[in-house]
Amino acid sequence: MFSGLLAIIYIAFISLGLPDAIMGSAWPLIHTELAIPVSFAGVFYMIVSGGTIISSFFSEKLIRRFGTGVVTAFSVTLTAAPLLLMRFAPNFWVICLLGIPLGLGAGAVDAALNNFVALHYAARHMNWLHCFWGIGATAGPFIMSFFLARSGGWRTGYTVIGCAQAVLVLMLIISLPAWRKIEKPAKDKKSAQKKPTSVATLLSIKGAKPALLSFFCYCAVEATAGLWGASYLVIYRQLSAETAAQWVSMYYFGIAAGRFITGFASAKFTNNQLIRIGQCTALAGAALLLLPFGAYFQLAGLMLIGLGCAPIYPAMLHETPRRFGEERSQGIMGIQMSCAYVGSTFMPPIFGALATHIGFWFFPLYLAALVILMLVTSERVAGLTRK
Repeated sequence: MFSGLLAIIYIAFISLGLPDAIMGSAWPLIHTELAIPVSFAGVFYMIVSGGTIISSFFSEKLIRRFGTGVVTAFSVTLTAAPLLLMRFAPNFWVICLLGIPLGLGAGAVDAALNNFVALHYAARHMNWLHCFWGIGATAGPFIMSFFLARSGGWRTGYTVIGCAQAVLVLMLIISLPAWRKIEKPAKDKKSAQKKPTSVATLLSIKGAKPALLSFFCYCAVEATAGLWGASYLVIYRQLSAETAAQWVSMYYFGIAAGRFITGFASAKFTNNQLIRIGQCTALAGAALLLLPFGAYFQLAGLMLIGLGCAPIYPAMLHETPRRFGEERSQGIMGIQMSCAYVGSTFMPPIFGALATHIGFWFFPLYLAALVILMLVTSERVAGLTRK
């Protein structure tokens, strides 16, 4: 039963990844068709990320009230509906409105499933869980690129991905009895637990603040590369929108493949070692994007950034109980994810604003600066929490 539930969680993370990358892939055509500035992608991304912050903040109360299975199924429904309705969006502001339930659904799923796996499964399962997110994030741009040059364009792409989400909703609903059977003992145990630790107390823990900044930087890198990668390739490197969408999907493929490999590597390397390796690999990818060579160097750079990102987030999540203690891990996990969402909310729009004024050539430097800051802060927290 426990293994069967893990398979369901993997499938749920595919649904979490599917819509994450498609706006960035379709944006070069969307902003042209709707006659809006290219930087407006950051506005949409802020709305979606704002929804994730809100739903993750309240996820613990929702899960205690309804259970992880019900919250997950309802949240995936919240993401499926706006994807299907995107086909009929007449302007950018309707797209922004649809971004609200899209973000609310994603945040609740992410918070619920990450915490469950961090507490109950080994490090390899955390990596493979996020590998399945990468599979969804890779499939999304590929599906979108297939429709960009065909009748219906990006609107048909959104419809197809929305239908895939709807199928996953049905699977989650069918699995609800299994969730209830597993969660009942955990619910009885939670009722005897003490009150949550205050945020002020959590922030005073040695290593907590640099850990929060590391999460902020990681999600800033991942989100910025995913949202603006296609626009960088089209506007600055002069590639076609279809090719750019396919290459951005390879960035997400790098994340997925890297997490699959890292699942096995976690048996030989510590979480801190995996984090360090990933950060150095991502930095090498950003350096490749800077080089004035052929187009395939750009593809290699994006894939290296994806491979570098692969082990960082799962390892940081799984390391949380070891760094701060199991009794504090739930509270720390919550504020870590909040900081991660803040990074993915604000840093991509900031890049969009900068690119509007100074150009998209700045894209690799922006990513490199964030990776370096993440490397410095993660080494700091590793040193402070070593004992």
